[in-house]
Amino acid sequence: MQRIYLSPPHMSGLEQTFVQEAFDTNWIAPFGPHVDAFESEFAAQVGAAHACAISSATAGLHLSLILTGVERGDEVVVSDLTFAASVNPILYQGARPVFVDSEPGTWNMDPQLLAELLEQRARVGKLPKAVIVVHLYGQSADLDPILAACDRYGIPLIEDAAEALGATYKGHTPGVLGRMGVYSFNGNKIITTSGGGMLVSADAQLIAHARKLATQARDPAPHYQHSEVGYNYRLSNVLAAIGRGQIRVLEERVATRRHHFETYHRALHALPGVDFMPEAAFGRSSRWLTVVTFDPKESGVDRELVRLALEAKNIESRPVWKPMHLQPVFATCECAGGSVGEHLFEHGLCLPSGSNMTQQDLHRVVDTIRTVFKQSGHGRVADEHCVDALVKISDPVTVD
Repeated sequence: MQRIYLSPPHMSGLEQTFVQEAFDTNWIAPFGPHVDAFESEFAAQVGAAHACAISSATAGLHLSLILTGVERGDEVVVSDLTFAASVNPILYQGARPVFVDSEPGTWNMDPQLLAELLEQRARVGKLPKAVIVVHLYGQSADLDPILAACDRYGIPLIEDAAEALGATYKGHTPGVLGRMGVYSFNGNKIITTSGGGMLVSADAQLIAHARKLATQARDPAPHYQHSEVGYNYRLSNVLAAIGRGQIRVLEERVATRRHHFETYHRALHALPGVDFMPEAAFGRSSRWLTVVTFDPKESGVDRELVRLALEAKNIESRPVWKPMHLQPVFATCECAGGSVGEHLFEHGLCLPSGSNMTQQDLHRVVDTIRTVFKQSGHGRVADEHCVDALVKISDPVTVD
């Protein structure tokens, strides 16, 4: 059986025209007209004032920390339930991460825990230099109370929106409300440039400085002169050309992934012990990945049993992020809370969600999970709650 991947790249065909133009004009460089155009088009798409195309979202986080003045010995508060790339740039600066657990309603940073942590730090005169909030699996964090907590102490908020392009928060795109925001165009993201990212901000000077730092920090001179340390973090003109084709189909990709979620939800939500990542009332989740939790106390079916069954059918799935405070490299770091993230890691599984999945792919995933439940003694329930959903897999996908 052909492998079903978790979230593979999905080209629209539009990308080839832009890439061919880059070749025809010989703009095969880490700058060029496609980079400029992609920055402008992306900023317009997300509602950002300014944007800088970069080699990865990790590079964007690193630049953000530099631009907010994070130095050796400082503390940076960051979401606990995330990928290590959200945290590693803190160590690049010689700073120390402090983790904050998730809230059950969004799976993202708990605003109350953040407020309590900042209040405690203020009492002892040791406020963090910055806060990084991560928007997980296509869902925005609850930004208003997080921003309020940061503003109370004058702490800049950096948004890691690598997984949240296409989502909304009260009419805004997550990533544009903090001091700076970063997005990822890695091969598994909702749109891709193979590898790449975007840094956005309302502050033109910050973006101008980021662009300089990302281009080896060259001073404006006819010769090579450098007055600060720089980095090779710019996106190439060829990859930006791919991005220009991808950004034009973003809403279609979101609609398809939301359709996949609805299909999974219809087919599986009534099975004992099965639950899904919630969608907060304040906005739209892009459903970059459909994430399910399994409670073995109710059915005898746990996350690992399902994952192994899917793998046996050549279907890729993946556990929810392992919280950072459980990672060996961060074992000595402080964490506010932790039980919510630990629970989600223990029980949560990301299902294949690529926008190029076929109806047959969706059938294979659902049938495999249904078989696991049937073998556990819940066959009748599995059959009753899958037939209607599988019929509706062919429903048309519309852009909402």
